[in-house]
Amino acid sequence: MRARAVLVLSGLATALGAASPACAQQPIRIGASASLIGSYAVQGGYLREGYLLCQKHVNEQGGLMGRPLEFVIHDDGSDEKTAVGLYERLISEDKVDAVLGPYSSPITDAVAEVSERHRKLMIAPAAATTSIWEKGRRYLVMMLAPGEGLSEGVLDLAARQGLKTVAVLRQDGLVANSISKGAQALAPAKGLQVVAAESYRTSPDDSSDLLKKVASARPDVLIAASTRFPDLVAITRKIKEMDLHVKMLSSVPYGLLPEFYQQLGQQAELVYSGSFWETSLPYPGNQAFVAEYQKEFKRTPAVQSAGAYAACQLLVDAARRSGSLDADALRAALVNLRTRTVLGDFAIDERGYQIGHKAVTIQWQDGKQVVVWPDELASGKLRLVASP
Repeated sequence: MRARAVLVLSGLATALGAASPACAQQPIRIGASASLIGSYAVQGGYLREGYLLCQKHVNEQGGLMGRPLEFVIHDDGSDEKTAVGLYERLISEDKVDAVLGPYSSPITDAVAEVSERHRKLMIAPAAATTSIWEKGRRYLVMMLAPGEGLSEGVLDLAARQGLKTVAVLRQDGLVANSISKGAQALAPAKGLQVVAAESYRTSPDDSSDLLKKVASARPDVLIAASTRFPDLVAITRKIKEMDLHVKMLSSVPYGLLPEFYQQLGQQAELVYSGSFWETSLPYPGNQAFVAEYQKEFKRTPAVQSAGAYAACQLLVDAARRSGSLDADALRAALVNLRTRTVLGDFAIDERGYQIGHKAVTIQWQDGKQVVVWPDELASGKLRLVASP
C-alpha cells in the first residue's frame, strides 16, 4: 500500500470555529476517503473542503440529533485498492456511524462493495458513470447527472451554429469511455457526424500524433475526455500550439476546474466543458455557500466542493427525516425526497440512480467560467473561434 497522509478531523467545532451545546455530546462520526495525493489530488482537495464546510455549518446549527458531526477523512492516494482498505477500516475499526463517498467513479465503484457488504448507505457526490448503478446495489446513492450526457450542451450549441462534424479523443477508462459513448450517441441525434474517435490508455508524453489523426478528419468540434487533469491541460495546450482550427473545443470534465485556466492562461480561452455545477447557478443557498467557502478556504469552490457539501447536507436531512442513521431508513427517506441543493436538483429512483440533476456547459471567456447552456441557466452567450 502506498504511503498516505491520514487526517482524523476531531473536535471540529473548535477547529473550524463552531460552538454549540451539541458539542458536549458524543459526536456522530462520518467516514470518507479523499484523494489528497496522486492523480486526483486537486479534485480530492476540493472534496475534503466541501465536507469540512458542511461539518462546520451543521455544528453551528446545533449538530444532528443533538450531537456534533465529526468527519474522519483518510487519504486514499488516488488509488482504488487503498480506498477499499480505508473504507473497511472506517467501518470495522474506526466504527464510524455513516460514510460518504470518495472522489471519482472508479474509486466509488470499488469502495461501494465495502459499504454494501456492511449495509452502510453511501451518498456518492463525485461519481457519474451509469454502469456503477447497474450492479444491483441497494445502499449507493447517486448525486450527479449521468456522465454520458456531459457533452450534450456543446453538441446542441454546435448544431445551432450550423456545424456538422465531431471528433472525440479519450483516455481509455471508465469515466472517459462513458463520456465518449454518450457523445457519439448524442451527436447523430443533433444532426452531427462523428468523423473520428481516438483513444489512449496511458498519458501520452507527446499527443501530437494522436491529434494529427484527429485533425486529418477536419472536425468542426473536438471533444477531449479524460479523468487525468494533467492530460486535459497537455492536450488543450498542444491543440492550441498546433493551431488545429477546430471551431469548438470541449475539455471534459476538468475544463471546469479553476486550475485549468490557472495553468493554461490564454490557451484556455473559449474552451468549453460539461459541468455539474457552477458558482453562478441560482440554486438555493448556492451564493452563500460560495461566499462562506471562499472565506473559509481562501479560494473559489469547485464542483467537487459543492458535491461534497450537498452530500453531507442530504445525509443530515435524511437522518432528521427518518430519525435514524440506519441504512434502510436513510435510503427510504432519500428515495422519497425531491429537493434542490446547492448542487442542483436531487431525485433518485429505486436503484439510487440520479434522475433529477442536470449538467450545464461552460465556456472560458476573459478568464471566467460562463454558463452558455442550457438557455434558461445561461449567464452569457457562446463565443466561436474565429475562422482562420
